[in-house]
Amino acid sequence: MTDKREAFYRDIDPDNLTALWTIMGSLITREPRSGCRAHLWRYDDIRPHLMRAGQIITAKEAERRVLILENPGLRGQSKITTSLYAGLQLVLPGEVAPAHRHSQTALRFVLEGSGAHTAVNGERTFMQPGDFVITPQWAWHDHGNTSDEPMVWLDGLDIPLVQFLDASFAEPLGADEQPVTRPTGSSPARYGQGLLPVDYESTDKSSPIFNYPYERSRAALEALKREAEWDTCHGLKMRYVNPVDGGYAMPTMGTFLQLLPKGFSATRFRSTDATVFVCVEGKGSSTIGDETFHWGERDIFVVPSWQPVSHEAGEDSVLFSYSDRPVQEKLGLYREDRGNA
Repeated sequence: MTDKREAFYRDIDPDNLTALWTIMGSLITREPRSGCRAHLWRYDDIRPHLMRAGQIITAKEAERRVLILENPGLRGQSKITTSLYAGLQLVLPGEVAPAHRHSQTALRFVLEGSGAHTAVNGERTFMQPGDFVITPQWAWHDHGNTSDEPMVWLDGLDIPLVQFLDASFAEPLGADEQPVTRPTGSSPARYGQGLLPVDYESTDKSSPIFNYPYERSRAALEALKREAEWDTCHGLKMRYVNPVDGGYAMPTMGTFLQLLPKGFSATRFRSTDATVFVCVEGKGSSTIGDETFHWGERDIFVVPSWQPVSHEAGEDSVLFSYSDRPVQEKLGLYREDRGNA
């Protein structure tokens, strides 16, 4: 019988056929199975490499001077998780990262420096540490640094997801900077004060607010901290929202900010959305599966899909994170397990 089957498999192979029963277990798994591995990148270790990159290539030559954070289980694929990309971008004083646009949605989370700007569709916003900035898909954007210090931010994009769908397009503007057609602060005034223009109709999948300042988000966490209503898994965790519909700020990536009070020890949690975390303030540790990672300010770590994680805070700590949760929820695939992982 075995010989007959092997002969059958050889006979169907030239016609580009495969017998499902030989591989079904690897296609439809009982639980998520991913090459993505838990890992932590220490900012203090990465920063010297980033500054060295600033000496060997300009932002204009590189178009985007970025060091990609490659997951150790997915090397060579430009992925931090199976569906998401992450990199650290450097713009030095006096530099401009030229204007372009692309199908991919991008987030910027500012790690170092103050006062550089990002321009999105004719409006500039000035960036401070902890700010969460959105570049919607197919939006013209460029970055400039008129400050006297380097600017570094985390880039998060849905590149692997768009690549999987064969839906990538990109276009250069042909100029370093796009024309500025609206004053700085126009978007938060129009959309970020609990108000919308009377005849506003959304034409974009992303939030019309493209900078969520850390100062405001941190103040909200501090106010809620006084109520001491701590989630056993997450501490105090909030998600960034689109003010138009209350949904996620971006269609393919969910973004979150959470406060862990000093001494907090979380219950284990797992979910299907592999998640990238950044420590904004404080220090602590996260146990992911059987590994414990100790983190401090500006460190970045990743929790793979369906791997149990628990956080402990050595002092009051703030974590920013992003994942593909909006996509999973839209498709009915998202699942989580609280406390029993």
